Amino acid sequence: MTAPTEETRTPDLLYSEAEEDLRAAVRSLLADRSDAPTVLARVESDTPYDPQLWKTLAADIGAAGLLVPEKLGGQGASHREAAVVLEELGRSVTPAPYLTSSVVATETLLASTPQAGPAAGLLGELAAGRRAAVLAVPFAAGRPGAAQPVGVVADTLEGTVTGVADAAAADVLLVPTTDGLYAVEAGAEGVAVEPLVPLDLTRPLATVSLRGAAGTRLADGGSAVAAVRRGLLAGAGLLASEQLGLAEWCLAETVRYTRERHQFNRPVGSFQALKHRMAQLWLEVVSARAAARNAADALASGAPDTPLAVAVAQAYCSGVAVRAAEECVQLHGGIGMTWEHPAHLYLKRAKADSVAYGTAGQHREAIAGLVELPAP
Repeated sequence: MTAPTEETRTPDLLYSEAEEDLRAAVRSLLADRSDAPTVLARVESDTPYDPQLWKTLAADIGAAGLLVPEKLGGQGASHREAAVVLEELGRSVTPAPYLTSSVVATETLLASTPQAGPAAGLLGELAAGRRAAVLAVPFAAGRPGAAQPVGVVADTLEGTVTGVADAAAADVLLVPTTDGLYAVEAGAEGVAVEPLVPLDLTRPLATVSLRGAAGTRLADGGSAVAAVRRGLLAGAGLLASEQLGLAEWCLAETVRYTRERHQFNRPVGSFQALKHRMAQLWLEVVSARAAARNAADALASGAPDTPLAVAVAQAYCSGVAVRAAEECVQLHGGIGMTWEHPAHLYLKRAKADSVAYGTAGQHREAIAGLVELPAP
């Protein structure tokens, strides 16, 4: 029997013992410091992010450096471990710039050949949790690589990018331009970050305006385009894990509530119509887990079908997360419609995620372009 090649490799969809240990650590932290009342209080304030929580998650647990090689100051783990962290962040809808900084920005820097120079130093700071960075592209980018162009005029940056997620929490902006990829200090002269009012209050958006801002070039021309595409591909693939965690919480919370809520002296969850709805949702969540884990495993292993695995995960998981959140709101009845119950946070996060890094329809179009149909 011949050994399996990369093309015939069977994806590993199970969780390793190390991944489960990481999950336990992250879940314990978020249960203690990011429960529903805390998240609600945060989104009602002017500072949705908790710096101490981020420091503990990023530096003490080491989650921020999972994708960064050890020689650059990171943990030398993989996308599989980062996916586990995102599952737990999705489960608690914690306001934290993990997806944007520790995945998208980090992966972009890694793809820009950072063995030496400013990219290597920035990666070390991101891995240690001392700084956060975001890729200055719209969170609702129509497709991987789509961005609003920023021009370079007399060695300074000129342009505006709207809808940048977590820009207000970033210390460094990674700005794709017509001339390459630049690192720009968020507090530098000529940089303005203006908050927007987002649907999902747990992931703030902002407009980034650059007017004669100075930047450090990280990659040129085609290398910059490839790095940005890789960062957005990783972001889309691991966003599916966040959507999975969100859907799992919504399903578990709905089942718990319908067991406790009684009508006509019976738990409402015992009514056949509701049983069918929750059973259908359970099947969808299980399928979403397979799709999300396949995308994370493909990214981790560098499989040749990674773009296809990511497109399948996003095409499927985004819809499951929205349906799970909608069912959670509806099956909680009047309680689900209140501000005090966290169900609306999950629905808003699911809706916002469903258009992030490409819609489900755009990912289905990508699948059609990636799959070769047999000749008739």
